[in-house]
Amino acid sequence: MKRTLSLFLTVALMLTLAACGSKSGQDSTSSSPAPEGNTPTSTAPEIPPANQPEDTTPTEEQTPEGTDDSEKKVLIAYFSATNNTENIANHLNEILDADLYEIVPETPYTADDLNYNDSSSRSSQEMNDPDSRPVISGSVENMEQYDVIFLGYPIWWGEAPRIINTFLESYDLSGKTIAPFCTSASSPLGSSATKLQDLTGSAAWLEGQRFSGGASVSDVQSWVDSLNLKV
Repeated sequence: MKRTLSLFLTVALMLTLAACGSKSGQDSTSSSPAPEGNTPTSTAPEIPPANQPEDTTPTEEQTPEGTDDSEKKVLIAYFSATNNTENIANHLNEILDADLYEIVPETPYTADDLNYNDSSSRSSQEMNDPDSRPVISGSVENMEQYDVIFLGYPIWWGEAPRIINTFLESYDLSGKTIAPFCTSASSPLGSSATKLQDLTGSAAWLEGQRFSGGASVSDVQSWVDSLNLKV
């Protein structure tokens, strides 16, 4: 009797295990197929190439720091018979750190030449002759490189000395900017500059300034500032 019961239980257990195994196999092979046309793809984000800049849109080339392409090349040219105009030119050079050129006559002026009370003196004769052109010793090298010319002279009989005419007629100054300045005991700049303009082609003339021979650096600086030049 016990043997028959044991055999019965063994058969029942085997049948139960067989049924469970059949169900498990069916579940493992019944997954639904993917919908047509929807093949699974990787969802991992794209990784940009190493060292690629965030923004590759071309930009305008930047001007190096500390440079200014609007800066102009400046020349200070002056004629000084008694050193008064030279004093102002030196002030300008201190302010602008520009190139300095003295207009030197081939034949220097003596004290007698500058005797304005003598109608036969050299300066008197030159100023009475509009066509007089005193000869200059030397010349400006590479005048074409300059954009701005500060032009200084003393006032003789209300005008610029004739040697200034010689200087202006010696170069092609078209397209340049000219800033005239003069020295005198009391005479103003007057029309001394406007009478020179026809000698310089298309050069642009700025408003000039008259100084006393003893003018200070600050006096000259104020005039330079008023010109609003990027130099």
